[in-house]
Amino acid sequence: MQFPSRRFEKSFTQQKPLPPASLTAASDVLNHGRLHRYNRLSDEVTETARLEREFARWMGARYCLAVTSGGYAMACALRALPIRQNAPVLTNAFTLAPVPGAILAAGGRPVLVESTGDLVIDIDDLEHRIAETGSRHLLVSHMRGHICDMDHLMSVCRAHDVMVIEDCAHTMGAGFRDVRSGRHGTIACFSTQTYKHMNSGEGGLITTDDEDLMARMIVLSGSYMFYDQHDAGPGPDCYEELVNVIPNMSGRMDNLRAAILRPQLEDLAEACRGWTERYRTIESVLLASSDITAIPRSPEEDFVGSS
Repeated sequence: MQFPSRRFEKSFTQQKPLPPASLTAASDVLNHGRLHRYNRLSDEVTETARLEREFARWMGARYCLAVTSGGYAMACALRALPIRQNAPVLTNAFTLAPVPGAILAAGGRPVLVESTGDLVIDIDDLEHRIAETGSRHLLVSHMRGHICDMDHLMSVCRAHDVMVIEDCAHTMGAGFRDVRSGRHGTIACFSTQTYKHMNSGEGGLITTDDEDLMARMIVLSGSYMFYDQHDAGPGPDCYEELVNVIPNMSGRMDNLRAAILRPQLEDLAEACRGWTERYRTIESVLLASSDITAIPRSPEEDFVGSS
């Protein structure tokens, strides 16, 4: 087994420093002290509301909600549907604990679907599980940035009346056949935890085009009566019948984290190119060994490197 003579001795998990614009924006928020997303002066548009508006535009989605974590985003989405107690919710078996954890937090029962050798959900087994359980919800996890044939997946789910929620924690900026990851399903959930494509320590974003679901998620996140401060949310009429029946399950993002994230969103395309370049560099070194193979990437997948 032959390896290159140079040896990498740094940390594989050390983040790049936050951009100077994030530091300036964070300092501004700390100086005025209005960290809570609904604490504002007069008609001020808060950092969190701006982030939601900008991320919705970047995604090409009608609505966006900023929350405390990617795990909260998934649980909030499932609660908004809502999921019946102990109802089966499908998800691919190759994933991380917060995914079935979100299903359990919403009252559902995780049903694991097999994964293929290419580390994506096995759509044949998905059809089997749908028939076996009668499930009407799939939380598909694009684990480690591997995206399945989303056109095939959506065709199967539409045929069986299964709603798709996408866990895009590892695919922010990626896509399939020129459609951005998160734009296939009804709801998309993202993470801004330190090891993701944008870094706020912890954080999450939810996008959808469904105004009723977004209104429900905004109330669930803990909007109290301040839902009119969501520029990237539906109009005030959508909340009238919800505010007295949807529980407050506090999970709001704060203005400090939003301020840190907004400059990173502006530079996200370049950051994604960097992630992919680093992935390909490591991959090329590993493939120099005859004992190591890599999972092939479909030419129809707009791949972005992930931690």
